[in-house]
Amino acid sequence: LIYVYEDVNFDGSKHELVNCHYFGGDYAGTEGTKELWQEVFDFITESYDEEVLEKIYINGDGADWIRTGAGMHAKARFVLDRFHMHKYIISATSHLKDSAQDARSEIYRAINGKRKWAAEEAFDKIPHVIESEIKAKAVESAKNYILGNWAGIMESVRAKDKSLQCSAEGHVSHIYSDRMSSRPLGWSRTGADKMARLRIYRQNKRDILELVRYQKKELPLAAGAEEVIYSATQMLAAERRNKNRLGKLADMPVYSIPYPQIKKIAAL
Repeated sequence: LIYVYEDVNFDGSKHELVNCHYFGGDYAGTEGTKELWQEVFDFITESYDEEVLEKIYINGDGADWIRTGAGMHAKARFVLDRFHMHKYIISATSHLKDSAQDARSEIYRAINGKRKWAAEEAFDKIPHVIESEIKAKAVESAKNYILGNWAGIMESVRAKDKSLQCSAEGHVSHIYSDRMSSRPLGWSRTGADKMARLRIYRQNKRDILELVRYQKKELPLAAGAEEVIYSATQMLAAERRNKNRLGKLADMPVYSIPYPQIKKIAAL
């Protein structure tokens, strides 16, 4: 899931993204990732004057697919989201008890002072006061994560922009998980992709009924295809039929998996 926004409106405890637009679905592999990012950058090109646009900040946890986007546009800059930065720093220091806050403060001072060597030294001090090998590995993991994403952290420090925040987990929960995984469900890859795109289509305030009118029929299945591919029209019609027939029970979804798919799963 990728979302593009211009700014953040701060209204007390409520934060609202300005002109937010979503992208997502099943984009498998390196080529799929590039295709997704290309859709994002095409949208930016069509929506904004790139001569005026100074930078495109790509905020995330540092995963490879996120970094791919930062390398596909001259004005794109990767920014490590603060949630994951804080998470790893807390993970490295939480077991220090009374001295935990001192250790965290030393790491944060190094980050705010843009001193990578000082951050490394602060992490290196911690293993000397712990005995558990498991905790020592957690410290090493946190150190590698922070130092490995140092450039992304420095982008945030230099910008000093409150709008450089990442709320991806909340968006994933609201758009995807609320419909697709909050209750036990089974999805084929094709079905998950279609539902994800429908959820994004709706979140972008597009007209679902207009989509249904447009997609009157799907292309016929290729010879030898092993699973049925349902159109958006068929999916929505099935939902309505279940609602009429089952009433409140329709909210307790039951999904079947084609037998060839069961064989594939059993073979894993």
